[in-house]
Amino acid sequence: MLRNKEFSIFIMGSIVATLILLAIAYIISWESFIMVTSTAIILGIIFVIYTRWRYREIEKLSSYLREISNGNYGLDVRNNREGELSILRNEIFKVTGRLSHNSEYLKRDKMRMADAIADISHQLKTPLTSMQVMLDLLEQPTLPREKHEEFLRSLQLQLERMDWLITSLLKLSKLDAGTIDFSREQVKVSSLIEQAMEPIAIPLEVKELQVELHGDLEAIFYVDRKWTAEALINILKNAVEHTPVNGQIDISILDTHLYTEVSIADSGVGVSKEDLPHLFKRFYKGKHSGESSIGIGLALSYSILQAQNGIIEVQNGSQIGTIFTLKWYKVDK
Repeated sequence: MLRNKEFSIFIMGSIVATLILLAIAYIISWESFIMVTSTAIILGIIFVIYTRWRYREIEKLSSYLREISNGNYGLDVRNNREGELSILRNEIFKVTGRLSHNSEYLKRDKMRMADAIADISHQLKTPLTSMQVMLDLLEQPTLPREKHEEFLRSLQLQLERMDWLITSLLKLSKLDAGTIDFSREQVKVSSLIEQAMEPIAIPLEVKELQVELHGDLEAIFYVDRKWTAEALINILKNAVEHTPVNGQIDISILDTHLYTEVSIADSGVGVSKEDLPHLFKRFYKGKHSGESSIGIGLALSYSILQAQNGIIEVQNGSQIGTIFTLKWYKVDK
């Protein structure tokens, strides 16, 4: 205690004040001197006992803080008494709760990152292994010309697939980090759908799919045109992949006071009940996914809509096919 500068100053001041009072009491009478002396001794003992108790309490708090610094957030230091130490205890407990929450969040974040790295490694390893095998075969001088051209086409497809995967992962990383500044511009829903259908025009023609666009064709909403088109493209690609030859894709637009809705329904085989809850998870591949499917397009669309006050829902049709419902809730411009 004596090493505490404030405590030492207080003790010195108390001693000086006590000596002055004792001198005055001695001048007045012997009885007054005895009374002041007894009172000073009793107050001194009480003060020492109280101060030692405060130091013990502070030492307990110091020990508690050391436990926190070692990652032990399970201790409960709260009490219901009044006083500055009780207030300090409760404030420390609140801070500990926040630290515990942040620690758990960081642990989950590290686990998600580890899982993502493992998934990415797996997704890149498969095409890289295939490309290495094809490169070894291309070095053989006796390889027929037809096989040579076939392997070159396969190499190009694998490179395109890897480029798409890496680009999509970079987009997802930016969305996760919150570094994308989404603009809000007035966009006609039907024109955005037509824009999103341009990249899939060839697959639509090859499979001879019929696309029907109906509903409120004059509806407008306020979104980021580029990123929203990206979300629609991924949903439409999924519909094309799971719709058989000569099938049909129905796109409907609904505009209400609360939200703008785009519904995309295909005539495919639908989604199994086991797959429905997991379709928007990264790298998830359903039972009916094609060999070229990576399982990242729907996750990207989900993140894009979520960042723009929107949601995606999926369900099986009443008879066949799958229905994706995209909603953008209206907010002040």
